[in-house]
Amino acid sequence: MRIGLSTPMVMQLPGVSSEWERNAEVADLARIAHVADELGFDHLTCAEHVAIPVENHERGLTYWDPLSTLGFLAAHTSRISLTTSIVVLGYHHPLEIAKRFGTLDLLSGGRLVLGVGVGSLKEEFDLLGATFDGRGERADDAIRALRASMSTTRPSYQGTHYQFDGFAVEPCAVQPRVPIWVGGHTLRSLRRAVQLADGWIPFGLNTTEIAAMLSGIDAQENFEVVLSTGRAIDPLADSERITKRLIALRDAGATAVTCSVTAESPDHYCDQLAALKALADEL
Repeated sequence: MRIGLSTPMVMQLPGVSSEWERNAEVADLARIAHVADELGFDHLTCAEHVAIPVENHERGLTYWDPLSTLGFLAAHTSRISLTTSIVVLGYHHPLEIAKRFGTLDLLSGGRLVLGVGVGSLKEEFDLLGATFDGRGERADDAIRALRASMSTTRPSYQGTHYQFDGFAVEPCAVQPRVPIWVGGHTLRSLRRAVQLADGWIPFGLNTTEIAAMLSGIDAQENFEVVLSTGRAIDPLADSERITKRLIALRDAGATAVTCSVTAESPDHYCDQLAALKALADEL
């Protein structure tokens, strides 16, 4: 089973992140990424939030910038995919995303997976001067524009919300087709992913809900369904339960799983990674 990581430290969620992540050093992050790369993990993730309302405790308040973070991780790894989970489409012009993350794809040797989403935090939209109403339709057009733009230095697109031609965007992504995964927790997000992208990264759904939603969708053969373990898992202490959880996610339709891992320290986290990869390799 392909497994990736919800990268520690860079997104600190209440009830999920471990205490050591609060005061960890950047060197710890580099080491963990290197170990995950050496062990053969599939991907590392980083989410996007510019500014979180202080009272919004359920989301947590710590979100590292995805471009800076994944660029740093690229320098400390050689194989593992670098996945935005997610970039909020409404915060950016598509060519801004194409330029910034296309450069990351170049620098990393073609390891970008562009996870995108509509976004749901209205206060952040308002703060950034982004349009909240109608963001779904705008996001659909943005994905089409990205597909036309990520891998060419002379992008051209005429859509409902975005139009451009005659501009150079150099450099661009080196992958001929950068994988685009769509985040969300609704049937509409799944349909958006099937129609416009290469994969779906749902959140906030149980395996029964996910399986039911997928059963009504006719996706292309190589369509990715990247599910999450949800709560942080403890491979060394609870291997049997984790094996059952991975099997349940696979049976629900997962082609890959993003794992949140609990640990008491960076050293313990690396030990947990080795144990987790061994469990996944047996499935």
